[in-house]
Amino acid sequence: PRSAYRDAATVDCNDLLAAAVPRGLPRATHTLLLQGNGIARLERGALGHLRNLSELDLSQNSFARVRDLALGDLPRLLSLHLEENQLAELPDCSFPGLGGLQELYLNHNQLRRISPRAFAGLGSLLRLHLNSNLLRAVDSRWFQALPSLEILMMGGNKVDAIVDMNFRPLCNLRSLVLAGMGLRDVSDYALEGLRSLESLSFYDNRLADVPKRALQRVPGLKFLDLNKNPLQRVKQSDFVNMLHLKELGLNNMEELVSVDKFALINLPELTKLDMTNNPKLSFIHPSAFHRLPRMETLMLNNNALSALHKQTVESLPNLQEISIHGNPIRCDCVVRWVNSSESRVRLMEPQSTLCAEPPELERRHVRDVPFRDMTDRCLPLISAKSLPARLEAAPGEDVALHCRALAEPEPEIYWVTPWGAKLVPTVEDGRYRVHPEGTLEIRGVTARDAGLYACVAHNLLGADTRSVSVTVNSSFPLSEAGLELAVLEVQPYRILVAWEPQLNTVSCNLTWSSLAPAGTRAAARLPAGTRAYNITRLQPDTAYWACLRVAFLASPPRAACVSART
Repeated sequence: PRSAYRDAATVDCNDLLAAAVPRGLPRATHTLLLQGNGIARLERGALGHLRNLSELDLSQNSFARVRDLALGDLPRLLSLHLEENQLAELPDCSFPGLGGLQELYLNHNQLRRISPRAFAGLGSLLRLHLNSNLLRAVDSRWFQALPSLEILMMGGNKVDAIVDMNFRPLCNLRSLVLAGMGLRDVSDYALEGLRSLESLSFYDNRLADVPKRALQRVPGLKFLDLNKNPLQRVKQSDFVNMLHLKELGLNNMEELVSVDKFALINLPELTKLDMTNNPKLSFIHPSAFHRLPRMETLMLNNNALSALHKQTVESLPNLQEISIHGNPIRCDCVVRWVNSSESRVRLMEPQSTLCAEPPELERRHVRDVPFRDMTDRCLPLISAKSLPARLEAAPGEDVALHCRALAEPEPEIYWVTPWGAKLVPTVEDGRYRVHPEGTLEIRGVTARDAGLYACVAHNLLGADTRSVSVTVNSSFPLSEAGLELAVLEVQPYRILVAWEPQLNTVSCNLTWSSLAPAGTRAAARLPAGTRAYNITRLQPDTAYWACLRVAFLASPPRAACVSART
């Protein structure tokens, strides 16, 4: 036909605005390109003379029903493109006469329903694209006629759950893409039967947890993409005994805060971990990685990490390169290993790897900070990215507050409730639980749980405190009046004072001095939850005056004073 381009066995009739298949197509045609026309119906027998046709492109046309295709018997057809049409349904036996077909592209249609036997007769099919349609569920019966299928693209359909045995007939499947589906749940046996699967993508879904039990059903998996999911933590044993996994992607997660202790265990073939562009990722536990003998590349750029512990690096014996640029690096302590003469790891983009703390080193290249200027001990600093200043919760909702800090020695973390109760890790207190890494979980929150919660991270050198205001159903309690400071014990060189913790305390400061005219004044800033303080290094037979000043959230500050003689 005129305007058609022919090259050997290829006929290119793309973008001709044709309403029908041009006549007079050469019998020797192997590839027929009809993309971007207005064809809505294929007349029966229109392609019957093309016995050598191996590829047919009917994408971007106007087909609304499969029966309007009328392809007939094309035993040598290997590839059929029907993407970007208007197909809404696939009835049983939708593609008769195509027993040799290996590639079928049905993506970007309007498919809402696929009958159980829609793909009957396509036993040779290797690649199936069903992505970007309007499907709401996956039916395992679709795949019973596809024993040879190797690649399945399902992304872009609004399927919120993958249930048990969904893909069981696909024993030869090697690549499965479930991206952008709004998935919230993957059942434990959803991937059962995929013993040949090597590549799996859950990109851009709504998975709040790693589907670790489902992943254990895929023993041959090599490439796993969990990018752009709302995970908050990579928890202990989320990735364990995946013996053939080579690459893992945990990028672009808006809510990811931490990688917990022993999160990745016994991944003997993992060579690359991508964990970048996570704006709240502020903590990787020193023992997050265990038995990863072949890890070569660790990508951690553009997160909220203040440091990466030496122990983390040393746990990866084959590590060759690491990227930590684009992080608010604290250069006074934990990252000493970067400039150690013993370091064997190549720092990627060193000119972009800058210090954020302490202030005197801000904007300096990490590599330019002399090793002697970095100490082996430092105070804890709680990451501002891990913990919001305020959080709104609905009654009955489960709340998780993430507090993370790195320091040397490793800090311990506890929480203080609005009414002053101290919550420590591993000890459950009713509906409250604190995890060792610093996460406070409140199950079934009620209006009584509203208030100011304080996280305290402390080691031998001192402590850091950060608070979060939790509002439940828009209610927040105000502090009650009344603050009393009492003397519990008096000794020649010390005085023990005590008080009842106040609701929603932001900060406590205690000052004391002798009543003598030349008496010196001393002060202490007290961690949240403190109920008593031992004032030491005093002079015997001397009168002292002590005052406690407490600042509150949404209430005026208060003070209480007491006097005593040693």
